[in-house]
Amino acid sequence: MPGSTKTMGAFTVGGLVMVTAYTVALGSNGWLWFGWVVLGLITLAMLFSRPA
Repeated sequence: MPGSTKTMGAFTVGGLVMVTAYTVALGSNGWLWFGWVVLGLITLAMLFSRPA
């Protein structure tokens, strides 16, 4: 797995932790969850589009 994909994976996991902590502390925010889903989809696209 290339370094940039690992970095995006770390950002995605970190984003999930932050959005979950925000939701627990202050209540749900749909835009934050939407942003996290978009980040996850971008990470998956990077993972599957890497050269063979």
